[in-house]
Amino acid sequence: MPPHSADTIIIGGGTVGLCAAVYLQRSGRNVMVIDPLPSPGGASFGNAGMISPDTAVPISLPGMLRKVPGWLMDPMGPLVVRPAYFVRAFPWLTKWISAGRWTNVLNISDAMRSLHKDSFAYWRELVGEAYGDLIRNDGQVHLWESENESLTAAREREIRERHGIEARALTRDEISDLFPDMATGPKRAVFVPGNGYTVSPARLVRKLEEIFLKGGGQRVHDQVGKVIPAPGGRNFTVLTGVGNFTAPNVVVCAGAHSARLLEPLAVSVPLEIERGYHIMLRDHGLRVGTTLSNKSRSFGLTPMADGLRVAGTVEISGLDTVPDERRAFMLTRQLKQSFPSVNVENLTFWAGMRPSLPDSLPVIEESARHPGLFLNFGHSHFGMTGGPGSGLLLSQIMNREKPFTDPAAYSLQRKTIRLLS
Repeated sequence: MPPHSADTIIIGGGTVGLCAAVYLQRSGRNVMVIDPLPSPGGASFGNAGMISPDTAVPISLPGMLRKVPGWLMDPMGPLVVRPAYFVRAFPWLTKWISAGRWTNVLNISDAMRSLHKDSFAYWRELVGEAYGDLIRNDGQVHLWESENESLTAAREREIRERHGIEARALTRDEISDLFPDMATGPKRAVFVPGNGYTVSPARLVRKLEEIFLKGGGQRVHDQVGKVIPAPGGRNFTVLTGVGNFTAPNVVVCAGAHSARLLEPLAVSVPLEIERGYHIMLRDHGLRVGTTLSNKSRSFGLTPMADGLRVAGTVEISGLDTVPDERRAFMLTRQLKQSFPSVNVENLTFWAGMRPSLPDSLPVIEESARHPGLFLNFGHSHFGMTGGPGSGLLLSQIMNREKPFTDPAAYSLQRKTIRLLS
């Protein structure tokens, strides 16, 4: 086939890729998005739907090291490393645990806060009038099934205080008002009013694609096999199953597949895959006031337009292993222990891959090795929150505009990654 061209080719049509595509398009660029899946494939479809501007807590926190033996011994625990994959995952896990040192956590949280804090404003800017139909600013409840504050909970509270994030302790009566079907027992919860959710990640991402296409964007459904720099010139050929696509600028937003695409270009990224699971309950029968993050049982619960989504767990097993559906059904058991009256007869389940760097921050930068090659991936558990800000920042970097935050915090050369390498 003859080559096709654009000013900018974005590899990856999920939340992160499409946010970047719309911002770049509005800056005057001719943009093409290439992805093998229709929108919203992958993690953009199956995530918990939470949008959390007032969350600046990385996944790795002090005290994680002592939990590693339990992860290896309990295949149904909230975080598991498959034994056959442990040797390959060990270098990343070591960096991940190091990222949880308190001094690192504070620096990471500052970068997360800067990228996340205006997420609702960015979403409103991106989707316009559709915002009210797709996004709810109803707050978020974080709950612990213990009266005592754990070390992790204390660290989360310190981070909120550091950034002036509002959070209010709930009484048991208030918890019951929001979740009247929850089992009784000792509970502690805080309400974070600055957080919210989307009623449908699928519809939100499709709306982004619709806006992009109406603006004249090109969408190609195909698998990218390789990105090939032109010898001696600033141009790239993107090789797919149906042809060649050329552009002076290529943006890698391929999520879990990003490191594999960059490897032939000698761009090394400490990216690991955290497989997550969800169950979707159409006729659950529960009264749910807002989103709930159960910190004791490691799952999130989100009321969506198509039912109740229960999401969570982390499975580290690489790109090429098949999902373990038992982990999805483990979420069902956890839900029934918290909400005994829930109807789980009409459910579907899903598994997908989160692209994660050890410090929970994405990479957003131009490659030092290949000018014109840009990176925008690695959003871990925070793609719906961080995707819009990442797209805006990437557009500012590419257009040589003043960035709204220091891009150095999201570089592959950033301090937290260099400390861990």
